[in-house]
Amino acid sequence: MARINLLPWRAERRKQRQKEFGIMLALSALGAVLLSFIIISYYSGQISGQNERNAFLREQITEVDKKITEIEELDKKKAKLLARKEVIEQLQSNRSQMVHLFDSLVRTIPDGAVLTSIKQDESQLTLEGKAQSNARVSTYMRNLEGSGWMTKPDLSIIEAKGDDKGLPYQFILTVTLANPNAPKDEDGDGVPDAPAAPVVPAPAPEGTTAPAAPASPAATPAAPASPAATPAQPGAAS
Repeated sequence: MARINLLPWRAERRKQRQKEFGIMLALSALGAVLLSFIIISYYSGQISGQNERNAFLREQITEVDKKITEIEELDKKKAKLLARKEVIEQLQSNRSQMVHLFDSLVRTIPDGAVLTSIKQDESQLTLEGKAQSNARVSTYMRNLEGSGWMTKPDLSIIEAKGDDKGLPYQFILTVTLANPNAPKDEDGDGVPDAPAAPVVPAPAPEGTTAPAAPASPAATPAAPASPAATPAQPGAAS
């Protein structure tokens, strides 16, 4: 027997579809909320970790800044100690400089020249005196240059106006004090250079003979032979 449905089935189907759509929409919204929560939690964790790393780096930077400050203080103390050491070494090396200086002044002044005044301004020495001629002054300047304790002689004034007829020329010259025994600082770092190590010849390779030593000076020539005996007197031998 055939059945005929006279109910409004279209409305029922519409309601069913609306119900399914609402369920799917609710599930999608719930999934979106869960996904958003997961994403937010992940990035929040990343931000928290980065903040912790930043805080650790700030602490380390603070410690490094403290160490840099300590190193700068140590560098300042080191510079002061090196300056004191340099002054002490300079005083030690210049302790006998004045003795050598006056000895050089006596030894270098030539005949026909005399000194009338000596003035020192740190490393500059001003010498005033009288001389017989220009040649005596030139000789004196060469002697000063070769003394080792005074360098760079510079003649400022020389003129013939003295009342002494034997020493008519008056001169003024400046020299720079030097110390040949002082440690040298050729590299300019403010620290005296260490003395050069002696050169040691390398050992000869195994199986080879060492080079022969230089020959000693020739022996002194032999004494001349004694003069020949005088001829025998005739009749002395039979």
